[in-house]
Amino acid sequence: MNASTSAAPEDAGVLIIGGGLVGASLAIALDAAGIAATLVETAAPRVDAQPSYDERNLALARATVNGLDTIGVWRHAVEKATPIRHIHVSRSGEFGSARIDAKKQGVEALGWTLPARELGAALLRRLDECTHLTRLAPTTLAALEPLPDGWRATIKTPDGERVLDTPLLVGADGTESFVRAQLGIEVERMDYRQTLFVCTITPERDHAHRAYERFADEGPIALLPLAERRCGLVLTVDTKDAEAVAALDDADFIALAQRRFGWRLGRLDRPGKRHPYTVHGVAAKQLIAKRAVLVGNAAQTVHPIGAQGFNLGLRDALTLAELVAATRDPGDAAMLQTYAERRDVDREGTMSMSHGLVRLACLQQPLLAPLRSLALLAFDRIPPLQRALAKRGMGYRGISPVAIREHLP
Repeated sequence: MNASTSAAPEDAGVLIIGGGLVGASLAIALDAAGIAATLVETAAPRVDAQPSYDERNLALARATVNGLDTIGVWRHAVEKATPIRHIHVSRSGEFGSARIDAKKQGVEALGWTLPARELGAALLRRLDECTHLTRLAPTTLAALEPLPDGWRATIKTPDGERVLDTPLLVGADGTESFVRAQLGIEVERMDYRQTLFVCTITPERDHAHRAYERFADEGPIALLPLAERRCGLVLTVDTKDAEAVAALDDADFIALAQRRFGWRLGRLDRPGKRHPYTVHGVAAKQLIAKRAVLVGNAAQTVHPIGAQGFNLGLRDALTLAELVAATRDPGDAAMLQTYAERRDVDREGTMSMSHGLVRLACLQQPLLAPLRSLALLAFDRIPPLQRALAKRGMGYRGISPVAIREHLP
């Protein structure tokens, strides 16, 4: 962990390691609050260079869009976004289903679908507007050294090594976080033995702004509404079958997706380029250390079922920015403890929901079928349960950051 260099230390303000979707959002939120920060990015600031800005289609919860709007990002993305006005949840071969309708919940949309690359482009445009932010890219973190009042980071840039001093170190550097490892924070890991294949498809019928999540023994399949009547397809397969699925031609791949999804949208057609992603769950055993904090995938990487990853990470970022803005010392121990406590209910609840859905909804257990169907019917038919499900789906759980709040009917 010790740094050894002759370079003179520079004041970094809040030091954010990782310029992905959550790290960039945190940097923007701090800048909007007038707080000096430095963002260390391993890739050059281009959408095609940042691995976080990939080919996935993100389902952004309503609360997430509120937050992105508050920090000035959404205006750069809204034209590329597609509203989700209905959600349909079902399981293959079972009679129950749950439906959530935006109009019944008193809102114009439950969320929006946006390609990750479009969100990345919007973040980059908003980053260019920041006035209190220093961006270092391409740059890698080489070493960390604890100081009495913060951290000293040695970074490697194309021009050589630099040394940065910070009162608050933020690890936003992804699932295999270097910062988390250097802080000595242990993790719990879950190998779901699943691989996702994502692509765009065109259904025969209009999606009518409806998002679908359908469970099966093999794993979930989701269709997200996109512009021009297209849908974003997320197909989960057992990892042992991933190589064979990757080798399928378009006709056989779409036949597999059709069999797994069914015919609610008629015939599925015109699959775009497929991209596989191996699914792993990672949860840090603690979120904070002395003058250090984890956010986003560095804090928790959840199963993509329910599309909660970035939504949860943005709530991390906005909560942290809110608390930092309210204190004179961004690394204050009491403030960091408050952050950990504020995030606990949302974090634990979201992780438990994602993990539980995978284990329960996709479990090959015929005796559970009636109970699963009855549970879905209860969510569909009992207004208080549906309201609670809708509220969770829109991104409201625990103490929400001020930036995402609104008065819901």
